[in-house]
Amino acid sequence: MAIRARVTRIQWRTLVPAALAALMAVLVQPPAGAEAAPAALGESRPVYSYDGALRESVWVDTGVDGDTDGRADRVAVDIIRPREPAQQGRRIPVIMDASPYYSCCGRGNESQKKTYDAAGNPVQFPLFYDNYFVPRGYATVLVDLAGTNRSDGCVDVGGRSDIQSARSVVDWLNGRARGYSSRTGGRAVTAGWSTGAVGMIGKSYDGTVANGVAATGVRGLKTIVPIGAISSWYDYYFAEGAPLHDSGPDWLSDYVESPAARDRCAAVQQRLVDGAPRTGDWTRLWKERDYLPDASRVRASVFAVHGMQDLNVRTRHIGQWWDALARHGVERKIWLSGTGHVDPFDFRRAAWVKTLHRWFDHYLLGVDNGIEREPMADVEGAPDQWSTDRVWPAGGTRATTLRPRTGDTPGVGTLGLRPARPGATETFTDDPASGETDWAADLGTSTPAKAAFTTGPLRRDLRLSGSGTVTVTATPSTTSAHLSAVLVDLGPDTIRDYAAPGEGISTLPERSCWGSSSAGDSSCFKRTEARTTDVDYTIFSRGWADLGNHASEHTGRPLTPGKKYTITLDLPASDHVVPAGHRLALIVAGTDAGLIDPPATTPRLTLDLARTSAHLPLVGGPEAFTRATAGTAPAAAPEGAPRRGVRDPRTIRPVPFSTSQGGTTS
Repeated sequence: MAIRARVTRIQWRTLVPAALAALMAVLVQPPAGAEAAPAALGESRPVYSYDGALRESVWVDTGVDGDTDGRADRVAVDIIRPREPAQQGRRIPVIMDASPYYSCCGRGNESQKKTYDAAGNPVQFPLFYDNYFVPRGYATVLVDLAGTNRSDGCVDVGGRSDIQSARSVVDWLNGRARGYSSRTGGRAVTAGWSTGAVGMIGKSYDGTVANGVAATGVRGLKTIVPIGAISSWYDYYFAEGAPLHDSGPDWLSDYVESPAARDRCAAVQQRLVDGAPRTGDWTRLWKERDYLPDASRVRASVFAVHGMQDLNVRTRHIGQWWDALARHGVERKIWLSGTGHVDPFDFRRAAWVKTLHRWFDHYLLGVDNGIEREPMADVEGAPDQWSTDRVWPAGGTRATTLRPRTGDTPGVGTLGLRPARPGATETFTDDPASGETDWAADLGTSTPAKAAFTTGPLRRDLRLSGSGTVTVTATPSTTSAHLSAVLVDLGPDTIRDYAAPGEGISTLPERSCWGSSSAGDSSCFKRTEARTTDVDYTIFSRGWADLGNHASEHTGRPLTPGKKYTITLDLPASDHVVPAGHRLALIVAGTDAGLIDPPATTPRLTLDLARTSAHLPLVGGPEAFTRATAGTAPAAAPEGAPRRGVRDPRTIRPVPFSTSQGGTTS
């Protein structure tokens, strides 16, 4: 990942103190008779009634006829907003979550779904955003993407219909689109109560839609908070040609669509099948669903959250999105946890609510609370232990080239700054039944399915921050081959058990409350705690590729047995400290069982070590590596019985798949 200073294209602090005070007087002023919430306090206060809030549904015209019925699709928008500002003629900002999950799967750790009364009026708004923020002077707007719940149209999995479903609501909130009181016909409805300032938030698919809408450059979208979100749908289903998830976007579309949409959307489903061949080749379908080229259009600030052990939406997504935003000077902030695909409400609840409150107050209400001047990154180095960095990747990070060399035992070599001698090789045979946990457990032992390379025990801590690459030159014995590159911290530790149910959290029976409740919508959610495990090694970055994509990341071709090929595998973004006394290891192997699909053949691969190298983001660069590996260090752990690690990664279905205790991690 490129290392860039904090450059800001968007200047957010433009209000002079007098103007800010006037703004706060309008936007945070309580109703008559309530205690004042002075601007000097620097935050919005819970002064409005939640139980008496206005709850309504509007259907917004998207301008897209995705189901080809001759009418523009309307998407259902459920709104809850405080009654008092409307009565006093004051407008309020909006927190919006656009999702396909409100009826099929539910949201959050408890799989909450929208509920309605007998007349069809919204009752329960999933998650805590409404309970917490409506009393503080915000509207919460939950959008059913086209083809889901009460919306028209068809699900197209990150394409034009999905993105326009949400963008059209931003336009409606700013007076640029039409809304109606019913799904068909109905009276026109406007959003005169809205300031037009919108913040989009959401995890997984929801956060992905936020990324896509921001990439359109729509005016009025002031900030987005994508959590475990996708930045390019090709990279969700493939890793440089190697298939992931054992399915395509048609499976996901069918999973989340309403029953009525399935009946009318067969043509859209077929286009998803035809446009996403399992060959891993780049198509027009993937181009439409790649938001990275449009990062230059992003006007909103971005507060991104991602689990560094997320094996569903891999960290490649946040790494490349973060880099693209940095190149265009977008105001941004990041949290990186040690969990899998988990919401920060479930791994750092109190700090999350406080930080999100301040973030929305600043970007939607204009409160000068200084959050944009605080450290850019919060990183979880150990369960519930967090540190901050002024910029991310951490300051002083430089790409450093490490090289594998042969050792005394076949398949067990060394890793350092010196290149291997010309002609040095290692070999392994792809075993589709084995994966990264098998390789790491037997890292110091010669096994046929991998080649492993390690440093000696480190004399000093060594931190890696950002994205890296591994360049491999390999000769296959067959016409197809998949490659895996894995970074391992060899040494005992206690980590979040990201491969267990909950992906690093345990759900408790007790509840904590965040905001106000009503008879049909509680603000109290089950508490969670870190679920940990003791390990002898930690896998902290992994990358995959189809060797047939050696000439093009997005187009594969058959291999010629016996011919050398060179390919570069991306090591997605991470932030990890290998402590003194531990060793850093690189494993190169074939199919990573449970994480990528195997190739059509079972190749034996010969690595040319002189033309194989890892380019890693080391804080302090080559000098830090030299200091960490020079001289006498603590003794290495003896080789012997296989090391303990997390359980084998399971085959992961696409984003809505339920894995956490008591709910979905979608």
